[in-house]
Amino acid sequence: MRLPILLSLLATLFVGGNALAAEAVKQPSAAQTAQRQKMTDCNQQATTQSLKGDERKTFMSHCLKAETKSMTPQQNKMKTCNADAAKKDLKGDARKTFMSTCLKKAA
Repeated sequence: MRLPILLSLLATLFVGGNALAAEAVKQPSAAQTAQRQKMTDCNQQATTQSLKGDERKTFMSHCLKAETKSMTPQQNKMKTCNADAAKKDLKGDARKTFMSTCLKKAA
C-alpha cells in the first residue's frame, strides 16, 4: 500500500522539479542582446571585406570596441557638467559640489 503512494509522490516531485528548472532559464539582458547584435554585425562586415587571420582579429577588436554614437540623457548631463567644471578649473570638494548641483539641476 505504501509503495504506490511513494511512487506517486516521487513522480510528482520529478515532474515539478523539471517545471521549476525550465522556469529558471534566464533571458539575456538588453546589454547582452545589444552585444550579441554588435558581434553579428561586425562579423558580417569582416566577412563582406573578406578579412582573414590577423586582419580579421584586428578589425573585430576595433569594431567591437567602437562606442555607440547615441548617449543616454544621463551621459549627456555628465558630459556637459564635466565640461563646465573643467572650464571653471574646479578641483576636489568644489568640483564635487559643483557636479552634484549641476546634475541635479539638469534633471
